[in-house]
Amino acid sequence: MARKQIVDYRLLQKVSKLYYDNNLTQKEISGRLKISRPKVSRLLKQAKDFGIVKITISGIPGIHTDIENALENKYEIDEVYIVEVSDPHSQIAVSTEIGVAAADYFVRAVTDPSMIGISWGTTLRAMADSIPNLDYRKSKLIQVLGGLGLPESEAHATYILRRMVAQIGSKLHLLTLPGILDHASVKQAVLSESYVKEVYALFKKLDIVFLGLGAPTPESVIMRDGTILTEAELKMLLDKGAVGDIALRFLDKDGNIVQSEINDRVIGISLEELKNIKQVIGLAGGPDKVDIIRAALRGKFINHLITDQLTGKKLLVD
Repeated sequence: MARKQIVDYRLLQKVSKLYYDNNLTQKEISGRLKISRPKVSRLLKQAKDFGIVKITISGIPGIHTDIENALENKYEIDEVYIVEVSDPHSQIAVSTEIGVAAADYFVRAVTDPSMIGISWGTTLRAMADSIPNLDYRKSKLIQVLGGLGLPESEAHATYILRRMVAQIGSKLHLLTLPGILDHASVKQAVLSESYVKEVYALFKKLDIVFLGLGAPTPESVIMRDGTILTEAELKMLLDKGAVGDIALRFLDKDGNIVQSEINDRVIGISLEELKNIKQVIGLAGGPDKVDIIRAALRGKFINHLITDQLTGKKLLVD
């Protein structure tokens, strides 16, 4: 017959008080009460099991770890960072404030040396403008998508990468080509150029990538000046079920690639290559981006997400 365990409630409370109220270490408690350090550890665990110690975490306004944890579990993603934005209904405000938060994330997540991939867009522009001065001279910053929009646009990839290099001092590898070429035959010729081959070879060595997620609306960057997609091409993509793009690869609501001849004209990293990178951070939020974020998560194309509080709540609803 098993011997009934006798619980020393006094000792449990004594150890708990010394540890949590008096801030003694387990080693100090061991010496003071003349019990082994492993026993101190077991007693502290028992104190939690018996309800003598109850640990509560007080929520701070503006921090949404409950939404983050729920999204991480729902989509089996490594990390979600919810940004408390000032106006979640304003696409401009959301993009700018997510970009500022992404700059802080960059400082935490990126170490030197690293192979860092960057795409384009207004959110990434805000990130680039907010990154502090860092010494990342051993790192390489790689453009993973051809330039989009007019070169003078601040959302253009070249602007973003040069701005970041000025802040972090890394080496720079530009993909000085349009994001979408006019003809697939031109792409085949371009890919034979040695400098393009060199950049493409770096895609397989990337440690971390920061990507904007695009929504196919008439007001989006890809439609703004008519240099990226035409209205007819946008209509064709929408008719095929496209809800947005990641690195100019358009996805349907379930995260499947929308098949079109545009895929054969894109200059940049493929979605297959993205899946082989350890950290792929999607930066997106606001009223226009819910569907493409959900698609990117369902397709497992990103494993880290930085978004706003309202978008995060919407992503929890199927």
